[in-house]
Amino acid sequence: MPVEPLEPQPASDGPRHVALIMDGNGRWAQARGLPRAMGHREGVQALKRTVQAAPALGIRCLTVFGFSTENWRRPAEEVSDLMGLVRSYVASDLKRLEREGVRVRILGRRTGLPADIAQIVERTEASTAHNDKFLLQVAFNYGGRADIVDAAQRHVERVLAGEATGPLDEETLGLGLSTAGAPPVDVIVRTSGEQRLSNFLLWEAAYAELVYQQVLWPDYGPEALADVVEQYRNRDRRFGGRSPAPALAAC
Repeated sequence: MPVEPLEPQPASDGPRHVALIMDGNGRWAQARGLPRAMGHREGVQALKRTVQAAPALGIRCLTVFGFSTENWRRPAEEVSDLMGLVRSYVASDLKRLEREGVRVRILGRRTGLPADIAQIVERTEASTAHNDKFLLQVAFNYGGRADIVDAAQRHVERVLAGEATGPLDEETLGLGLSTAGAPPVDVIVRTSGEQRLSNFLLWEAAYAELVYQQVLWPDYGPEALADVVEQYRNRDRRFGGRSPAPALAAC
């Protein structure tokens, strides 16, 4: 069930789609003399707080970077712990998300996932597919470059199968991305003070505002998200055009 796309609106109305790079779990744990796994666990609690706070701030869609295609390079123990957090998050929160009208979409490649994680992904999407109050997209086994390549490959396969003709344009490619049908990304946020996209939503970032916050992700919550909304409202959104000329003062 696709999500109804939204037309651009003035920044003063606030962002409808916020994307979050949840960074700083390891540093949070290190600063407290704790294992990295504790930082990831506290990060899950921060995600719960943030999802619950978003609707009251006028946000309709939240996209979070959960696990990248590059994260498989991390130590096996850390990868295993991250997979365990997916299992526990779904087990503890899926029923609540269903009740609150949250639709969950998982972005990224399904191939290569542990069998039980792949089943959790399918079950989560299926059980929330009918919800329309809020959209939570979790980028898992996701990379922005990989997603663009996959979209182009899908188009090639459709052409070879005789299902599509003509050149590949921006609209067609966009429909092949794992984010297809979601509202446009208004703002991309990275926590912990780092200032890069790290292969997240590269296509969708074309006209997104960028916000970098110093807070480490496990400390994130409603106040930090409200600060994002306020920063966004003070931005000048031109989408490649020019701002209106200021009115001249009366003589």
